[in-house]
Amino acid sequence: MSLALEDLLSEIERRAQSGARLLVGVSGPPGAGKSTLADRLHEILAERGHRSAVLPMDGFHLDNEILEARGDLARKGAPHTFDVRGLTDLLRAVKAGGEVFTPVFDRSRELAISAARCIAAEDRIVIAEGNYLLLQQGRWAGLIDLFDLTVMVAPPIEELERRLRARWTHYGLTPAQIEAKVESNDLPNGRLVLERSHVADFTFDVF
Repeated sequence: MSLALEDLLSEIERRAQSGARLLVGVSGPPGAGKSTLADRLHEILAERGHRSAVLPMDGFHLDNEILEARGDLARKGAPHTFDVRGLTDLLRAVKAGGEVFTPVFDRSRELAISAARCIAAEDRIVIAEGNYLLLQQGRWAGLIDLFDLTVMVAPPIEELERRLRARWTHYGLTPAQIEAKVESNDLPNGRLVLERSHVADFTFDVF
């Protein structure tokens, strides 16, 4: 385990001693490794005897029919294609404690499934992860006040591009479709996250 990861875990454990539910925000560009980091934190915390849960932001994608009607389907994944109000309300509910049901995004079907994951009342640490959790723009800008601890995963743009192309290849897209997604949507979104996010408590170059 890297020293940086151990430092982050130690800080999470220290802050969790208060007894109140601890809300950790993990942000970064698409393809940066946010989900991998969130899942790893959850796994290690469980090994150390802590009850935690992972809350992905992707469950708040607007449905494709809405995006198509608005002419935004090609920009799915950009900041304006999420239900920020719904995400904000849910994060507040999580922060307050108790059992909370959350949506989950099914990438194979490109849709969000309502109430597909349960954060139990006993889960004292909740790790939210998503591209725009620290974004200083519009309704996103107020989310930072809900987090007790923030993390940014920010690989070099060249590494992001490599990962994104590999991701869409895995999902069976054609070279032309991959080019359109990466150059017209994913990389612009990634640069926005890197350039317009609040400074996090912890930053990882890669994960």
